[in-house]
Amino acid sequence: MKLTEEIIGLLSRSFDFESFLSTHVSGILAIREDGQILSADQDAARLFGYEPEELTGCPMSEALPFLDLREELQRDEAQGATEGQRRDGARISLSYTLRRGCYNGQTAFFLLLHQESSVSQSLDLYAHMFEWMPVGILIYSLPLQKPLKCNQELARLFEAADEKAFLEQGPFSSHPTNVQDSGKLKAQLHSLNRKSRQQFELQLHTLQGKQKYLEITTTLIPALNESLLLLLFKDISENKKSEMQLRESRQSLESIIDTAVDGIIIIDSEGGMIMANEAACRLFGYKREEILGHNVRMLMPEPHHSRHDSYIRNYHESGVGKIIGVGREVEGRRKDGSLFPFKLGVSRVSLEGRTIFAGVIHDLTEQKQAEEKIIALNRELEQKVEERTEKLTDVVNKLLQSNLKLEREIKERKAAVEALRHNEEELRKSLEREKELNELKSRFVSMASHEFRTPLTTIASSSELIGLYTESNQQEKREKHLRRIRSAVTNLTGILGDFLSLSKLEEGKTKLEPVPFLLLDLAEEVADDMQSLLKSGQHIETDFRKLGEEVVMDKKMLKNIFINLISNAIKYSPEGSCIYFTLSLEDELLRASIRDEGIGIPEGDQKHLFSRFFRAANAFNIQGTGLGLNIVKRYLDILEGDIRFESEEGKGTTFFVGIPVKRA
Repeated sequence: MKLTEEIIGLLSRSFDFESFLSTHVSGILAIREDGQILSADQDAARLFGYEPEELTGCPMSEALPFLDLREELQRDEAQGATEGQRRDGARISLSYTLRRGCYNGQTAFFLLLHQESSVSQSLDLYAHMFEWMPVGILIYSLPLQKPLKCNQELARLFEAADEKAFLEQGPFSSHPTNVQDSGKLKAQLHSLNRKSRQQFELQLHTLQGKQKYLEITTTLIPALNESLLLLLFKDISENKKSEMQLRESRQSLESIIDTAVDGIIIIDSEGGMIMANEAACRLFGYKREEILGHNVRMLMPEPHHSRHDSYIRNYHESGVGKIIGVGREVEGRRKDGSLFPFKLGVSRVSLEGRTIFAGVIHDLTEQKQAEEKIIALNRELEQKVEERTEKLTDVVNKLLQSNLKLEREIKERKAAVEALRHNEEELRKSLEREKELNELKSRFVSMASHEFRTPLTTIASSSELIGLYTESNQQEKREKHLRRIRSAVTNLTGILGDFLSLSKLEEGKTKLEPVPFLLLDLAEEVADDMQSLLKSGQHIETDFRKLGEEVVMDKKMLKNIFINLISNAIKYSPEGSCIYFTLSLEDELLRASIRDEGIGIPEGDQKHLFSRFFRAANAFNIQGTGLGLNIVKRYLDILEGDIRFESEEGKGTTFFVGIPVKRA
């Protein structure tokens, strides 16, 4: 950069290029807007083989038949190249500059002409002047959009044999291998402010295809009444390569630190935080810019907050660090003032003559909470088992009563078949119904024995095993059996709930209890309650439209309907699937749909879907009583609502519910 500035300064001090090269102007014509020559100086007339008075009044086409200035006349100044025709018919190569002005009180255009031979002589002079320079130098014509001269250093920089090879095949040429480089260079040059020296960087290719980063400095040389640019090229490839490697190395390190699961904070020797990853910021509740540059004691509770500076001072004086290289449990203070436990590991790093400390923070909040929950669960387990056993006894008794009632219904159906024996069609239907009821009974007995035996066996075996694990290192095994017991109790609770609901419906004890409430609150409550039942990767997508009004209906019954349908959708859908819960209020009708991506219902089983104890053929390996949809149907009958469904085996099921409502 310094060398480039010195070279440009030297050139500007050594020569007045404009005054030197302006001597090569070959002639001037004054032209009217219609193309008539108003005046010609002696040099211009001699250039075309005329006397000045012979050209005056003639059309411009007499001397310049190949130049159409209709577009150029619309601008104040234009430049270009053309051919002129002498009086004897000979052609001469010319460059021109067109400028607007005034001649004898009328608007005119002055055409400044110069021969190409004069330009070449001047450019040759430039080439000799620049050949000794230690940087690549190029003279570029803006009007012609092409390079005119370069020194040997620039040809060497682009691995060209000489100036001719560079001009014909280099980055300014139309050679196929340089299309992109040429486009980048020309676009950059034409975007420059031509009134001042400019500097920019580009990645270009040598004639051998090698990539190079170049620093290019440009300055305008006003000469020959056309714009010439002086371009100085400096190779900065090595600097650029080192800069890119340093940037990539830093970005890789920052990326690794920022994606770490545990929090990482780096401090200087005075305790100032110089780096913190995303996990650390999230743990302490700060944004990164809120902690960088501040002392790390802001993240500590008392008494460490006040004593931290003395800890560092003692370490510098004694060289002994009590926590360096040793993991220990401490407490951190969040932005909101709350405290949380974490495990801290500190390491010391010597870097470029200075010492920094890196701390790794592992959050222990969930672990501590889990330990407390296990202690509480151990206290509550025996009480819950006793309560559930008592309820289970009551439900079994009611289940036996329901079984007796079912047997009576079968006898009544048989009697009806005997009474309608004279009608063969009716007899066939009755026999089919009898078969269905027998199968229903078998399913009920099988289901009851299996659904109760499995969780009870789990509770019994796990309870005995827990008593055997008395050592502190067997906590993981105790937790495993606690989870099995909780799961079994939850399953039994669901089964008992179904049986109790069925029992109340059978006995006619279920009555409407309408209350005013907001549908939106109920919908969100149901969606939240279902979160705990979701399998791994499952989620519920909701759409609650027009639910802002208050309605009057049986809130508990409505909630049980939605919970039953959504829990079925979760149960019969795979992990990672989505459950769609849509609810809307249209006039006086509440519409709901629950769609899953589960196993679907076989077509042959769909007609029995709302029957008691019915399980589809593809659902035997999934826990259930076969009562849920029967209870939903009965609730909807009480609410004067309806339910229908669409299902395809292996692709999922959608239930549609419609219930009339009264607005509050």
